[in-house]
Amino acid sequence: MNTNKPPVVTSSPSTVVAYDETHFGNAVVPPIFQNSLFVFESFADMADTYAGKKVRPVYSRGLNPTVRAFEEKIAKLEKTEDALGFASGMAAISASVLSVVKPGDRIVAVEHLYPDAYRFFEMMLKDLNVTVDYVDGRDIDAIDKALPGAKLLYLESPTSWTFHVHDIAKLCEIARKHGAISMIDNSWASPIFQQPATLGCDVVIHSASKYLGGHSDVVAGVVAASNDFIGRLRGQILPYLGSKLSAFDAWLLLRGLRTLPARMREHQRSGLAIAQKLADHPEVVAVYHPTLGRNLPDGLTGSSGLFSFEFSPRVNIPLFCDALGIFKIGVSWGGHESLVVPALVSRAQVGGPNSALRFGVPENLVRLHIGLEDADDLWSDLSAAIDAAL
Repeated sequence: MNTNKPPVVTSSPSTVVAYDETHFGNAVVPPIFQNSLFVFESFADMADTYAGKKVRPVYSRGLNPTVRAFEEKIAKLEKTEDALGFASGMAAISASVLSVVKPGDRIVAVEHLYPDAYRFFEMMLKDLNVTVDYVDGRDIDAIDKALPGAKLLYLESPTSWTFHVHDIAKLCEIARKHGAISMIDNSWASPIFQQPATLGCDVVIHSASKYLGGHSDVVAGVVAASNDFIGRLRGQILPYLGSKLSAFDAWLLLRGLRTLPARMREHQRSGLAIAQKLADHPEVVAVYHPTLGRNLPDGLTGSSGLFSFEFSPRVNIPLFCDALGIFKIGVSWGGHESLVVPALVSRAQVGGPNSALRFGVPENLVRLHIGLEDADDLWSDLSAAIDAAL
């Protein structure tokens, strides 16, 4: 037996069961398995595991009980057969995409992607001779025309910065018609407000650093999909890219999931209240909130606290940002704190006149994340900062 060869790991729920609370005194909070390896009871136990006859934790790069508890909960929330945790949202995105495409393949992606996903497509995938065509996801006919011959349809709904909402069910139906795999970043809505797998999407990705964690103290990602897709990721991608989720981070994520529904309701309530006040402000040209004043599209049952708005030219955006008190200037989102990011800075980060982020994103755009502070206090902070920037 070649002991250098890792055991084949499938993801069938009947075999990959690494956490069972009844094994640990019915603990309300799963324990942290902060260890790198798990020893075998016997030679036969090891031989059966390496032969693929048995699936059990061997080395935490592949399977860890605390991580498995998190994965099982995400699969239930997203209504998929299985899920797999990663060390970051970008690790989840890159592993999922690289498991589908090979040199010479083509991807169709919606416009206004998460900037690091866009940079991954434009920098790393181009070097691998994988081409990406960007299409307005609201244009069903344009997606239909772009998909023939594509291996993957990559979605966000709502999109980053502009928060365009798409007909996920229709787009995924078109992808199936053309033989393409559909994949979506569902970080904005969380599984509380949107479950893309129920709309026909093949692969659902989260930056778990955002709402799933909810406390700005963990960087993680997760992929939810079929047994087959997760099995290939677990057996062929995760062990060799090494982007595994740590046991401690999984424990933090399990803590965050307990309050996810309550937190999402509060983000929604305060976010809509602030968005409406901005829409009524004379110095605000437009508010880009996917559900403000609109009927919710099929599959989207609520909204989070992330949206953007556009100032009139009279507002000095650097002065506005510096005048804020409760809102902090910072990237990421999904935590308890309220944040502001000006497009004026983010547009320059991406660079290039053909940037999918730069295209259609005005320099007076500002992105807000509405946290869990009092909504009246947040509005007082924003309105005072606008006055100071005039």
